[in-house]
Amino acid sequence: MAVRRITTRNARFQQWQAQLTNRTKRQRAGEFLVQGVRPVSLAVEHGWPIRTLVYDAERELSRWARALLREVTAEQVAMAPELLAELGEKDEGTPELIAVAELPPDDLTRIPVGPDFVGLVFDRPTSPGNVGSVIRSADAFGASGVVVTGHAADVYDPKSVRASTGSLFGLPVVRGPSHREVLSWLDGAGRHGRAVTVVGTDEGGSAPVDAFDLTGPVLLLIGNETSGLSTAWRERCDVLLSIPMTGSASSLNAANAASVVLYEAARQRRARR
Repeated sequence: MAVRRITTRNARFQQWQAQLTNRTKRQRAGEFLVQGVRPVSLAVEHGWPIRTLVYDAERELSRWARALLREVTAEQVAMAPELLAELGEKDEGTPELIAVAELPPDDLTRIPVGPDFVGLVFDRPTSPGNVGSVIRSADAFGASGVVVTGHAADVYDPKSVRASTGSLFGLPVVRGPSHREVLSWLDGAGRHGRAVTVVGTDEGGSAPVDAFDLTGPVLLLIGNETSGLSTAWRERCDVLLSIPMTGSASSLNAANAASVVLYEAARQRRARR
C-alpha cells in the first residue's frame, strides 16, 4: 500500500487538528481520532472501521505499530513528528501512531434488548471525561449499551475516548437528541415482549439501590453532573433509587454513581445464577 507523507500543516492535517476540539467538524467528516495503544488495539480487535493510520515518519516503530500497519486495511500516512505531537495532545511526547476511526450511526437498534438487558442513559453530561468513565464502567459491569441524551459532551471528544480506555469500542454507545427517541425505542422493545423497567437515581429516591430488584431488563438513568435528571426523565421513571452513603457527602460524582448502580445490577445477576 502506498504511503502518503505529511510534513506541513496542509489541509488534511488542519482537518484532523480541528476534529480534536470541534464536534461539528468530526460529525461532518464522519471520523474521529483515537490515541493510545490500548484504545487503538481495541478498536481494531472489535472490527471498528479504521480509515487512516498516522505514524511517526522518523521513528523506528515498535512491533505493535508495524503489525497494525501490516494487518489493518487503511490509508497510511507518515507524518512529521512535530505535527504528530500536536495531534497527540499528550504531555508524554510524540505518539507513535494515531488511528482515524469512522463514526458509527447513532442508531438505538445497535443496542440489543434481551432478557438480560442492562442499558444506561447519561442525560446531558457536560464533562467528556465523565462520559468516557461511564462508558468504561458500563463495559466493565456487563451493560448492553450506553445512550447519551440531550445537549451533551460528545462521546467522540478525545477526552472521552481516552477516559473510556478503549471500552468505547467494546459496547454500543449511541447519542440521542432527547428522551423521546429512547422512550420510543423502549416502547418498541415492550411490544416485542421485552418490557424494560426505567430506574432513575436521586439522593431522595424511594429506596436504596441494593433493595430493589435489578435482575430483569432495566434501563438505568444518570443525570447531569449539576442538575441531575431532567423533569421529562423523572416523570418517566418507574422508580427513583438512592445510593446509601455515610459521612458528609450528599451525592457522588455522576461517573461514580453510574459505577455503583451498574455494579449492583451485576452483583444481583451473579447472585441469581
